[in-house]
Amino acid sequence: MNIRENVDEGLRSIQSNLLRTVLTALIIAIGITSLVGILTAIEGIQNSVNSSFADLGANTFTVENRQDNRFRSGGRREKRYPVITYHQAMEFSGHFREEFQATVSLSAPIGGAVQANFRSKKTNPNSNVTGADDQYLAINGYKIDMGRNFNKNDLENSLNVTILGQEIARNLFGDLDPVNKEITFMGAKFKVIGVLQKKGSLGGGSDSDRIILVPLDSGRGLAANRALTYNITASAPNISDGELIVEEARGLMRRIRNDELGKEDSFTIERADAMAKDFENISGYLRMGGFGIGIITLLGASIALMNIMLVSVTERTREIGIRKSLGATPRVIRFQFLIEAIVVCIIGGIGGLFLGIIIGNIISNSISAGSSFVVPWLWMAMGILVCVAVGVISGIYPAIKASRLDPIEALRYE
Repeated sequence: MNIRENVDEGLRSIQSNLLRTVLTALIIAIGITSLVGILTAIEGIQNSVNSSFADLGANTFTVENRQDNRFRSGGRREKRYPVITYHQAMEFSGHFREEFQATVSLSAPIGGAVQANFRSKKTNPNSNVTGADDQYLAINGYKIDMGRNFNKNDLENSLNVTILGQEIARNLFGDLDPVNKEITFMGAKFKVIGVLQKKGSLGGGSDSDRIILVPLDSGRGLAANRALTYNITASAPNISDGELIVEEARGLMRRIRNDELGKEDSFTIERADAMAKDFENISGYLRMGGFGIGIITLLGASIALMNIMLVSVTERTREIGIRKSLGATPRVIRFQFLIEAIVVCIIGGIGGLFLGIIIGNIISNSISAGSSFVVPWLWMAMGILVCVAVGVISGIYPAIKASRLDPIEALRYE
């Protein structure tokens, strides 16, 4: 019997036990779904993060106030550094723009648990109010969905105007056009001049769809006598060396902050591409964990498949005896049972691939809204290889057992 005939014989055997084949394939499908689903979800989230950082550019960085936690015996002490003041931020912005022809944006967190009101509607007290300038949207990768950005008049005259995140606008206005409507938050009325496009929870730190932007000086007014710390985001597209511009910025900020020589910076600098690389490293560990979970699930599926194949050998003992008496060699018998196990695994694997891709994309879209549909070809190919490996591992022992049956004893079996 040649290989083609042996394969056909194996497929006929599978077809004759269709229900058992389907149930066995489902076990494999569940294992492959968990493997491919987790990896697809991670891939989709990674793509969303890369897309979010792509708008910022390789030379974009943020200067923020530094906070350092130190431990001492008997308790925990937080080392506090002076905040980045308005005058320090303005001095840095002026020098950096002039020296590097850079785009610089200043912002300050005004409130982190704010409730906004429009007539009888109100948001949950989880909105973030941020004071910003006219460069904030472009340099942080935001886009206007309706209305406009801050202009020079808004900033110079500290007008009470605001730009809302997508979730805030939807909760307050529903299907109404929010532009030129007035809302109330932090005890003041603001006119809505724009709404941001949906960005998703991975778009930037805290949920960027729950952000309320106000002109920088208007935000200072809302904070009253409370000391604010200012964040500086800069981008110099004409500078090819990202490391150089960051070091120049560090030196300039140390001079402005009067940091002593030999002591650590009293601020931190975060590069956009560095944050993307950090997340990529994290997602690498997540992939390893997801792959491990999928393999453990498949291990359970392979044990179930081996058990079913052993039952199949017992049920077909008489058939094996007949085939051996007609000249089938142990090698042919082994090959037939291996083919059956591999085919069952591949059938289950293909079903698991489709389910895994769909479930993985649903998960990635629910975590990071707006993610593109991901088809992980590498993980699909690996999933098929894993299916074949599981089929071989699960089928080898039953196949060897079948090939070693004595034909005379097998013919007597009932």
